[in-house]
Amino acid sequence: MLSMLLSSPTMADPLVIAHRGASGYLPEHTLEAITLAFAQGADYIEQDVVLSRDGVPVVLHDIHLDTVTDVAEKFPKKKRADGRFYAIDLTLAELKSLTVNERRELNGDQVFPGRYQGSAGFTIATFEEQIELIGELNRQFSKNVGLYPEIKSPAWHRAQGADISVVVLEVLRRHGLDSADARIYLQCFDFAETQRVRVELGAKLKLIQLIGENDWSESDSDYDYLKTPSGLSEVAKVAQGVGVWIPQLASPSTFKPTALAKHAQMAGLDVHAYTFRKDALPPSVTSPMLLDLLFKQLGINGIFTDFPDLVVEYLAGG
Repeated sequence: MLSMLLSSPTMADPLVIAHRGASGYLPEHTLEAITLAFAQGADYIEQDVVLSRDGVPVVLHDIHLDTVTDVAEKFPKKKRADGRFYAIDLTLAELKSLTVNERRELNGDQVFPGRYQGSAGFTIATFEEQIELIGELNRQFSKNVGLYPEIKSPAWHRAQGADISVVVLEVLRRHGLDSADARIYLQCFDFAETQRVRVELGAKLKLIQLIGENDWSESDSDYDYLKTPSGLSEVAKVAQGVGVWIPQLASPSTFKPTALAKHAQMAGLDVHAYTFRKDALPPSVTSPMLLDLLFKQLGINGIFTDFPDLVVEYLAGG
């Protein structure tokens, strides 16, 4: 099974990265969304990783639970003083008892109204369950779909007494995936943590530095600096690429490209853009228009998408 995750990928073709699985069709990060992304032809499937109270890495986009599960109904006493429910306050057994729903706002409104509207019993998956599932699908279908985990909020986890980077690397090493040739990228928004993972923790696998905006409060990283040629040169010392928000690559209103993609490529970094969603485009922008800009004009190396099938079809010339 693991041999199907270990061979080195061909990097010439742009990568289709299933963002939280095929999350445009099924609740994000569920095993069902992962399976659908695999079937739709994704090259890589993303896993955002947080920790349970008993230190088990589970796949959730946020450290919070309230917008994607029924935690408020099942564990009302787990609410913290800020009114939120945190994965790290529940054991794995408690997390497994929750039902995962399509992402909602805190007021209960569905974030993307046209997406999955059912109430099937989707559940939270562990990181190792997703590794196993993708590996087994690769084996049975003779494919080589890769993993794309993200270490979520490492500084916050340390403040809670847990070193998530150590835990994630332990899992990857147990599965033989900490290798430069493994079909895997490990990503993080925290540049200090990316450096730590490479230097202090000795990771050998490919790393991606995610670049956000300073007002997102994702980490203490100075993203304005990381977007400069000097910052990108610093990133290139430890990482193989950058994960870049699409509006950082081109103006959403004028489609005029910025210099970021060119500067990253000049630093020797791959550029993976996030996130292509057909149901979140401006009214004047079509999917082919945006994908033409990213792939044909800017020459990006990969794209995160909630709709893997659409990008696969586009790249195939459909």
